[in-house]
Amino acid sequence: NRESWFLAFIMDTNEEERAKGITVEVGKAHFETEVKRYTILDAPGHKNYVPNMIQGASQADIALLVISARKGEFETGFDRGGQTREHAMLAKTLGVSYLVVAVNKMDEPTVQWSKQRFDECVNKIRPFLKSCGFVIKREVKFIPISGLGGANVKQEVSPAVCPWWKESYTSGENNTTSSTLLGLLDTLTIEGRNPTAPFRMPVMDRYTDRGTIAMGKVESGVIRPGMKVTVMPTRNEYKVDEVYVNEDRVSAARPGENVLVKLNGARTEDVRKGFVICTPPNCRAVDRLICNIAILDMPDNQKIMTAGFQCMFHAHTCEEECTVVKIFETTNERGKVVKGARFGGIGMRAVVMLQLAQTAPIETFNDFAFLGRFTLRTEGKTIAIGKVTKLPPKKE
Repeated sequence: NRESWFLAFIMDTNEEERAKGITVEVGKAHFETEVKRYTILDAPGHKNYVPNMIQGASQADIALLVISARKGEFETGFDRGGQTREHAMLAKTLGVSYLVVAVNKMDEPTVQWSKQRFDECVNKIRPFLKSCGFVIKREVKFIPISGLGGANVKQEVSPAVCPWWKESYTSGENNTTSSTLLGLLDTLTIEGRNPTAPFRMPVMDRYTDRGTIAMGKVESGVIRPGMKVTVMPTRNEYKVDEVYVNEDRVSAARPGENVLVKLNGARTEDVRKGFVICTPPNCRAVDRLICNIAILDMPDNQKIMTAGFQCMFHAHTCEEECTVVKIFETTNERGKVVKGARFGGIGMRAVVMLQLAQTAPIETFNDFAFLGRFTLRTEGKTIAIGKVTKLPPKKE
């Protein structure tokens, strides 16, 4: 039912993905422009693989939400139960700085670079992105592209094909500062990276190649060969043998880099997805936490959240089963606060205590925002987003 899979095969490299024709794992690739080095994380869009998407998106600085301009396809993705909504909301929860909305398939016969269709897609998605917490003027950019033909990706679309785009972006109507996708990405600046803070790197994956190598993104601090690091929550200490960026050996890596770290003396089972590699003061490893959550949805068979409610807890690259132990207070949509509430419902914010099945490396949102954000999911739905406000006192 498709013209061709050839572009999908660039990132979908394993057998399962090629047979099904959908992305399952987070694909990785690198490219450079004259200004910056980029790592692409190709996250799955299918609802069965949202946990993989969360782990990929938690490492991103910029989210590129590709929506289809083809009649019917945009509506399917955006209607209730469609994936466009969930992905946009997760991107905001996972701490992405910018959202670039690329309206793809503009060259399709039913669209033919129509300004009317582009505006229709933009106007439908704008209020929803606002409700997710995006500041539209500052954090969201809209751009029409054709992925198959490459128009507006690297080269600007010719004015003969699309006469309205030139005046649209020069007037700043869509918050874009450049007429092409790559040009736009080059102009975005990422803030909040601190190379002087303690080192933190959530492990996205690991493999063996004459020693154990951990993959992940440096979130804060700097890593160099020869450094001593601790892997949380196991508290094992290792020496860093080598650091690689884009498969090249480097003498140091700063925040924002996707790196491979070779750990001296570590076995494959000592480093797992969801662990955090850090330097003192070490990352906390806890199985209880107090947090603020916003309840967005609930399973069909259980419309309220009470003590004892069970779901999956996703923070950075870690995934754990968890139980709501206690609800301290809830705030409804009108702002009415109920202390010691018995339950919470859709649309409410709540302060709750969660009990995790196993200890997980987590920090409070105020100390390290990227280790303090999380999502709660169950039965294939994202039911709540939240941030960690308090951890148990440290044991001496």
